[in-house]
Amino acid sequence: MSKGDDTRQFLAEQSIAPLEKQKIADDKPHYLGHRERLRERFASAGHGALPDYELLELLLFRFVPRTDTKPIAKALLARFGTLAEVLGAPTGLLQEVKGVGPAVALDLKVIAAVTHRSLRSEVTGRESLSSWQQLLDYCRAAMAFESREQFRILFLDKKNMLIADEVQQTGTVDHTPVYPREVMKRALELSATAIILVHNHPSGDPTPSRADIDMTKEIVEAGKRLGITVHDHLIIGKKGHASMKGLLLI
Repeated sequence: MSKGDDTRQFLAEQSIAPLEKQKIADDKPHYLGHRERLRERFASAGHGALPDYELLELLLFRFVPRTDTKPIAKALLARFGTLAEVLGAPTGLLQEVKGVGPAVALDLKVIAAVTHRSLRSEVTGRESLSSWQQLLDYCRAAMAFESREQFRILFLDKKNMLIADEVQQTGTVDHTPVYPREVMKRALELSATAIILVHNHPSGDPTPSRADIDMTKEIVEAGKRLGITVHDHLIIGKKGHASMKGLLLI
């Protein structure tokens, strides 16, 4: 091979090398840089700097490591409405969203459980009537997005500290059977001196029904005979809550 041939081969190799590097760069998934920028924004400015879909997207990075999670995050919010409703949605419905498989749905429910447990720690061991907003936040996280009615009782001691939080009955989409005798029996078993009744309306509207009001009055009367105070009956819905005491219904 002549000296001229050597020179031409050298120049050809030098021109090919940058092209190969460019090809590798082009093959790199476009969302990787976006992920890093999003992490940096969260680290530097906190969650307030991110809209809901980006915060959800950031969470999904851990669950779906090799996929662009922005379309998934936006699809979840479009389907369910809010972050709270995404976390509160049943796993079956979550999996109806493209990109959400059983593992991702389960991971989202784990996050919901951690949130619920965290809120519960805010009301446990505290005087419930002085921590009312924390109590409402906890009940909302626990019940607002359930697909069936639940009847929950918060049992309090003489200092209004939370003794126990129990779901006594689970019903249908619009009815839960409640028996005042069973409510009082459980209160006596726990040595509770006061209770707060809570149930959810899966329809989203927290307005108490006639049946809700009548049932509450029966429990209030049963409690009076046994020295057990019913502080309130809260109805939790996706659109807010209603307090029967606040509405002067008890």
